[in-house]
Amino acid sequence: MATRAKAKTSIETRRPGRTPGPIARVVQGGISDSGPDGEERPRGGGVQSIGRAFAILEEVARNREGIGLADLSKRVRLHNSTTFHLVKTMVSLGYLRQIKDSKRYRIGRPLFALAASALDEMEMVSMATPVLDDLARETGESSHFAARMSDAVVVMARTPGPGAFQLTDRVGVVRPAYCTALGKVILAALRPDQLDRYLARVELKPLTSKTITDPQRLRREIDEVRRAGIAFDDGEFDHEVRCAAMPVRDFSGQVVGAIGISGPVWRLSIQALQNHARNLAEAARRLSEAFGADVTTKSER
Repeated sequence: MATRAKAKTSIETRRPGRTPGPIARVVQGGISDSGPDGEERPRGGGVQSIGRAFAILEEVARNREGIGLADLSKRVRLHNSTTFHLVKTMVSLGYLRQIKDSKRYRIGRPLFALAASALDEMEMVSMATPVLDDLARETGESSHFAARMSDAVVVMARTPGPGAFQLTDRVGVVRPAYCTALGKVILAALRPDQLDRYLARVELKPLTSKTITDPQRLRREIDEVRRAGIAFDDGEFDHEVRCAAMPVRDFSGQVVGAIGISGPVWRLSIQALQNHARNLAEAARRLSEAFGADVTTKSER
């Protein structure tokens, strides 16, 4: 990468509005629309049943250890028999599954497959762009979103900073994982055995005088990234560039990419990157939420 002068331009801020509540909660009618025996009365061409089914799916998804029928019925405000028949149907379709030992219900694999197929690359870029726009505006530096590509990372979306002397880069460029902040985030998400295999097959070439080429030192670096939740590139890929990045997760809680900022070393010190950590963390939270991750804290529940 090289620096180049860039005319200062304003970047449109596209902060999403407050996410509306799930439609299932809007159409859910509680037990007031059930018959004397607690069974649901069909109404509105089955729309109420659909709403109740989605309310059940949402509640089960919020309980990662599973949830029993009685608690589920209370949470969605339905009679036990109504909940049972809806859950039984969803289990038969595979969208819910019941744990044999505890009898608790959890989300089934077909639901994950549907979500994964819906979140394609173009949609990821579309979701990332407004977040990157805000991040670049707030930090004054270029922002990037990258995903894993074999043993490297590929930049899927980027927004140049609003200030002068921005870094030139392009969407689609592939970078090594071991010497970039974006890549270190991806490596930190690997299981220990996966990281072992990565270090065994990848040559840690010295691209600058600061590139980490010792496997054990890189392993310690990745451990620190995993502990701190943020990765840095201190001129390790390009001696003129410093970067910071954080993980982005999807609906399953898995790391699907990394979001980061980068700038010239003469303007962006490690301390300056650390000062932007809060902006970066908020951007990572927003994008993870857009990808379906549960980003609520215990105090918010």
